Amino acid sequence: MYWLRKLQRLCTLWGTQMPSHTLHINNRKLVSVQWGHQEAPPTFNFARDVMDHWAEMEKVGKRPPGPALWWISGNGKEVMWNFRELSEISQQAANVLSEACGLQRGDRVAVVLPRVPEWGLVVLGCIRAGLVFMPGTIQMKSADILYRLQMSKAKAIVAGDEVVQEVDMVASKCPSLRIKLLVSEKSCDGWLNFKKLLKEASTIHHCVVTESQETSAIFFTSGTSGLPKMAEHSHSSLGLKAKMDAGWSGLQASDVFWTIADTGWILNFIGSFESWATGACAFVHLLPKFDPLIILKTLSSYPVKTMLGAPIVYRMLLQQDLSSYKFPHLQNCLTGGDTLLPEILGNWKAQTGLDIRDCYGQTETGLTCIVSKTMKTKPGYLGTAIPNYDVQVIDDKGNVLPPGEIGDIGIRIKPIKPIGIFCGYVDNPEKTAANIRGDFWLLGDKGIKDEDGYFQFLGRADDIINSSGYRIGPSEVENALMEHPAVVETAVISSPDPIRGEVVKAFVVLASQFLSHDPEQLTKELQQHVKSVTAPYKYPRKIEFVLNLPKNITGKIQRDKLRDKEWKKSGRARAQ
Repeated sequence: MYWLRKLQRLCTLWGTQMPSHTLHINNRKLVSVQWGHQEAPPTFNFARDVMDHWAEMEKVGKRPPGPALWWISGNGKEVMWNFRELSEISQQAANVLSEACGLQRGDRVAVVLPRVPEWGLVVLGCIRAGLVFMPGTIQMKSADILYRLQMSKAKAIVAGDEVVQEVDMVASKCPSLRIKLLVSEKSCDGWLNFKKLLKEASTIHHCVVTESQETSAIFFTSGTSGLPKMAEHSHSSLGLKAKMDAGWSGLQASDVFWTIADTGWILNFIGSFESWATGACAFVHLLPKFDPLIILKTLSSYPVKTMLGAPIVYRMLLQQDLSSYKFPHLQNCLTGGDTLLPEILGNWKAQTGLDIRDCYGQTETGLTCIVSKTMKTKPGYLGTAIPNYDVQVIDDKGNVLPPGEIGDIGIRIKPIKPIGIFCGYVDNPEKTAANIRGDFWLLGDKGIKDEDGYFQFLGRADDIINSSGYRIGPSEVENALMEHPAVVETAVISSPDPIRGEVVKAFVVLASQFLSHDPEQLTKELQQHVKSVTAPYKYPRKIEFVLNLPKNITGKIQRDKLRDKEWKKSGRARAQ
């Protein structure tokens, strides 16, 4: 009964109910207990139920004074809004979208902004107005933007100066696109100026009463084949989950939380909404270019208590002379989106005295496993499942495996899908169904669950490349390469890298007229070509020219053979 008592203590700690499935230890039925299942309320809106709640708490003195959003540019400009101000200005943003732009409930809005305060305003404004926001990275090129606008039938796009030209190159090919909103001090033909409209907008907006299962956001997520899929989230699976998860990081209402992640990725969303759900401050640095020295100076100069960043952030920081810096306020170091190698954890602890705590999940499921503040950190382990999820390692028939056995990591979604699991891939029920095995949603990763409930990540079950926290589908890079006249055929895989964990590598079969070209020069040309037609982070850092590619009997390229050979050469296992 030790494990049952341990489970009861954990549930008490988290303030949740007991689980609802039969508990097995060493393949032996121990006891049947009820897994904590929470019904979503009929309606939920993060802006109304969380942001406005804290604004009201601030008014009556029940939240410590301090900012809800603190933005710095790095060159002296700062923006600080408390919850009352953020609530009011986000209501203005909702009025810009619904009144000035005429967008209607359910309309889809692409949001392609750098790390600026307006990102939060637009997202909260969309939530208030019942609009569906679709985040995207400013690294996207015109082909990426065209695909997203056409596939989503977006009615509007909100963008910064960084992508104006890319958008204008393709806007005429997007018949659904009616509104282009520019977040800039400048004006641009064909674009409405968001900042100007914001100043003119009313500070009073009647929040749409959104249903819990109503669509709130769509994230484009890379797949092993084809172009990115549209992962649809509801107000329940995104906003309500953030409220339910609040506090996992150890945040308190007076704390400052810095998430170092691209605005196009769900990790950025998780960090921002974790801050606000807890009543804490979301700290944002523009960071137009990743620079570890700027990060170190910022941690030394600002009262950042909690930092969340991909493992590469810590890798890059450890390459600097940390003895020159002091972090007087930093207490919680979190990571996610990629594999945290034990040596990074050990070196960071040795030089700063701080642990790095891992969190694990995917776009479709949000936060799935964590190492909470009260848990022991185990090098090489992801932590345990969050209270609302029943996460297991299963076999190829969907049966739960006992501790220590390798299988596929999955979240139980039957008989009742827990709050937090996305709605499905838009217009692609086949892809959604393909990720369900028995009673479980497959996360696409291989792993082991130990007897304490900690998960060890052993590798992906697919071809997705995870480089510095960026998930890259091989087909996206292959399609870009195939546009170049030199490329007859190509296969893209992961290749081991000491800094990034893994990088994109392309095997390329050349057209006959290019066989005599200088390989080094042609490599640079192909790399530049990929950067020019798709987001630069996807470009192949390694290119190998070959005469042919391995294929199966049906003619399908066998990426797995190339990948296995590549990793075997390095003497490393692909245990990301």
